[in-house]
Amino acid sequence: MPTQPNILLFIMDGMQGKLVQPGHPCRTPNFDRVAARGMRFDNAYTPSPTCSPARASLMTGLLPHNHGVLHVEHVVDDDQCVLRTDKPHWAQHLQKAGYDTGYFGKWHIERTDKLEQFGWETYQVLDRDVHRIHSQKGGPTELPLDSDLTRYQEGPEGYNPILHYGVTDVPALERSMGRTAKEAMKFIEAKESRDEPWCCCASYYEPNEAMIVSREAFEQYDVDRIKLPENLRDDFSDRPGFYRRQQQIFNEVSEQEWRQALACYYGRVTELDQQFGLLLDHLESSGQLDNTIIIITADHGKYVGSHGMDGHNYGPFEEIYNVPLIMSGPGIAAGEDTHARVGFHEIGPTLLDLVKADPLDVPDSKSFAPVLSDPSKASEFTTGYAESCGNRFILTQRILWDGPWKFAFNGFDFDELYNLEDDPHEMKNLADKAEHEDRVKRLTAMIWDRIRETGDQSLYYTHYYTMRIGAVGPNPR
Repeated sequence: MPTQPNILLFIMDGMQGKLVQPGHPCRTPNFDRVAARGMRFDNAYTPSPTCSPARASLMTGLLPHNHGVLHVEHVVDDDQCVLRTDKPHWAQHLQKAGYDTGYFGKWHIERTDKLEQFGWETYQVLDRDVHRIHSQKGGPTELPLDSDLTRYQEGPEGYNPILHYGVTDVPALERSMGRTAKEAMKFIEAKESRDEPWCCCASYYEPNEAMIVSREAFEQYDVDRIKLPENLRDDFSDRPGFYRRQQQIFNEVSEQEWRQALACYYGRVTELDQQFGLLLDHLESSGQLDNTIIIITADHGKYVGSHGMDGHNYGPFEEIYNVPLIMSGPGIAAGEDTHARVGFHEIGPTLLDLVKADPLDVPDSKSFAPVLSDPSKASEFTTGYAESCGNRFILTQRILWDGPWKFAFNGFDFDELYNLEDDPHEMKNLADKAEHEDRVKRLTAMIWDRIRETGDQSLYYTHYYTMRIGAVGPNPR
């Protein structure tokens, strides 16, 4: 058995962080097993609510403006949104520390699919067409769907119908989801007799769109009893108009259809939990569990009716920024829930810290290993920072969390300020209230500090008169 701990990284796509919180109706018994022997984070967040930028940040510890992937890679030209190879990747540092590395499933970060140049020596990337299943009726796999439990997003005229959700009798192991767990299992089994430690990443397209779920998983949820989001009918009267325009897309979705969508969403998470359980059971039966660092997380969240929307590419709201994060293994306290605010992009620096490999040494992220070993250090992790450039429709947004306060600096409309303790569903924008004027200035200045520290040059040099939209400007205070 290797002296260094092994690493199993289980990444989902489009999963709200609250789905793994105690008391949530979504059933995740295997994720809960890891939480019981490790640490669950309430306030983990993604640095970007879009797949490719978020996943590139995971690999590099960098914010999108520094790693170069600003939008999803399949909607741009070949010379755009290219993951920079001159920046260090944490998997490369693991290789230098003697780790065998393997990556299986969804990549969706850059187009070469040559993962060896980013530190992954063994890999199996899922067919690039899998994610296009939501673009057309039936999808490339031609899965049989129950017509009574299937909904397409139709119209306006000239748009393709989009499969929103559906129920099939094909089990998860026989769909693309099952391929990832199988390949990850092969990798782990092949490494059992070796002395070198291994790092295995199992990456998924689910539970994101299209939300196709097996009947077995769907029927674990009573559709009629599913609670709708508290902010389903958010009127956005004091928020940017672009949000209302997004919301209009889903005006015709009934409350019962939202409940069905949530049942499909929860069911897909339950299926993922079962896939993860296969890997967890094998680690336990093979005697590797106690010497394996396990990370369960997701690249970003998904609305599924919250604020009257679906998808995940727009808005500063917790449903798309707060992500699940559960960790267990050597050096990690057991049975702890923490409020420490940590980033998806900080997982790599943290893992390198835990296994004593060379650090990434980047300005955009830091290791949160101290709170893993000592939960009392959560008070040292109270701020967070994220950025969004939109997706296809290009927008500029920077988001700062500071204790209970959340501030969105919007380059496309007026800013937003929320108190997450008093207003957890983010229904009241306080940015224009006179009593919060000093707070808005302070938080804006904190964003400028982060922009300056991380070299976000496109925003730092905004003294030109048409760009003077902040409550305060970028000069240091």
